[in-house]
Amino acid sequence: MKTGVILLAAGSSSRLGRPKQLINYQGKTLIQHSIDEANKSQAEGLVVVLGSNPELIQTGFEPSSAPFIINSDWQHGMSTSMQAGLRFLMEKEVINQVVLMLCDQPFVDASLLDQLITAKYTSGKGIVAASYSNTFGVPALFDRRYFEELLQLTGSEGAKKVIFNHQAEVHALDFPLGAVDLDTEEDVNQFLTRYPQKNLPNPS
Repeated sequence: MKTGVILLAAGSSSRLGRPKQLINYQGKTLIQHSIDEANKSQAEGLVVVLGSNPELIQTGFEPSSAPFIINSDWQHGMSTSMQAGLRFLMEKEVINQVVLMLCDQPFVDASLLDQLITAKYTSGKGIVAASYSNTFGVPALFDRRYFEELLQLTGSEGAKKVIFNHQAEVHALDFPLGAVDLDTEEDVNQFLTRYPQKNLPNPS
């Protein structure tokens, strides 16, 4: 089984007022952190989907660390970015399953991504979704049998619609820290206060 990862980083961060992709945490931007964790995981493929302010967002990560595409239709909803990433991976290489992740979930790491992949094998389910705040969400892994349905989503419809359409085929992976997101300046301040900068390399 070959796993691809789609890192969604196309949003405009309108409520925050500045690109959340470029928030610095523990010495990295959130987008570089997400790329690094995806690269450390068991997944074989990765694509970063940019949209709003792509030139600016590109300054936040090492271009050689991941292939990226620019979704010119990003304003039409998250579904367009997910589909752009999925089409890229399907055309680039044969993948059997795909993980959707966001760069504003700072606690998503390689270990969690590997847990999604492992749970897919052990559960026998076609979908493995993170579970937090009494619902399912991303990161989530989808078997290729759901690719066509993902490609049929429109506008602001997200992968959650596919998850809820097939609840009997969903394995829930408990991830309470998935509820931590960074939509507003207050969210960012609370996050940095509660989870301060640590484990930074000591200056030489």
